[in-house]
Amino acid sequence: MNTNTILLALIISLLLLHEMDAIRTKEWKMFIILKDMTDETAYKIFLFAHLPLYFLVIFLILHNNSNILLPIIIDIFLIGHAIVHFCFRKKENNGFTSLYSKIIIYALGMLAVIHLYLQFS
Repeated sequence: MNTNTILLALIISLLLLHEMDAIRTKEWKMFIILKDMTDETAYKIFLFAHLPLYFLVIFLILHNNSNILLPIIIDIFLIGHAIVHFCFRKKENNGFTSLYSKIIIYALGMLAVIHLYLQFS
């Protein structure tokens, strides 16, 4: 198994941890459409909105693990994701204030940069 594969598996694992943490912190309160809904309704929409995303990523990985485009898309998304979290770090409804949450978010961004670099080196 090569370094890129191990790194991608770690990145996807951390992404899933972050999404579990997002439910704990009620991340939906930061989204314009969801923030005014009841927690129960927003939680359900937030939760089930992730199903097609998880399905697509897992399906594409299992279907064609030699596809270089998917890891690049994931890396770019996670770099942008870390930047967005940094920009919204002081937003009123941001629940990602614990060191644990921040380590996961910014580790994802840094690992994505490293993984993207390794894809082209």
